[in-house]
Amino acid sequence: MDLATASVEVATLAGGCFWCLEAAYLDVRGVTSVKSGYTGGRAPSPTYEEVCSGKTGHAEAVQISYDPSVVSYRDLLEVFFAIHDPTQLNRQGADTGTQYRSAIFTHSPQQAKTAADVIRQLKDEGVYSGKIVTAVSPAEKFYPAEAYHDRYFERNPGQGYCQVVIAPKLSKFRQKFSQLRRDATPTAH
Repeated sequence: MDLATASVEVATLAGGCFWCLEAAYLDVRGVTSVKSGYTGGRAPSPTYEEVCSGKTGHAEAVQISYDPSVVSYRDLLEVFFAIHDPTQLNRQGADTGTQYRSAIFTHSPQQAKTAADVIRQLKDEGVYSGKIVTAVSPAEKFYPAEAYHDRYFERNPGQGYCQVVIAPKLSKFRQKFSQLRRDATPTAH
């Protein structure tokens, strides 16, 4: 499909360190770009160091541009809930603070409805033993992260955090969602 004529939508998700989310979503068929950044806070144009301090109120997040004729918003959310723990309040593993919260920032009423439906389904199916604490709220201003965060895992696969935290999440994604990967044979939606 010619991307110049493709319909592109945006999803904004926060689920711990943005490097983890970026690595998985870059491998999803239909995703045209993934940008790490900061949203949901008070300070204008925050830096990584300011966000890491926890004082700005921002979450580390990714903004995903995608072609909905290739991958659905629901598919993106299913990946999201599989690659992070939505029952951990303001943390993911050893990463603690509100900047690591689980949140979905919606860009339309339909996205908000889909997010609520997916969360309800996960609760009804008892997928998690703990309470899902993922916040769902309208998208706010998104501040792109500094360039050195772009494709972090791809550029730093031997780095300790990448090996211990990101690689296992990426492996889990690749096993569970093989049909959504870029190299998978497309299926009808």
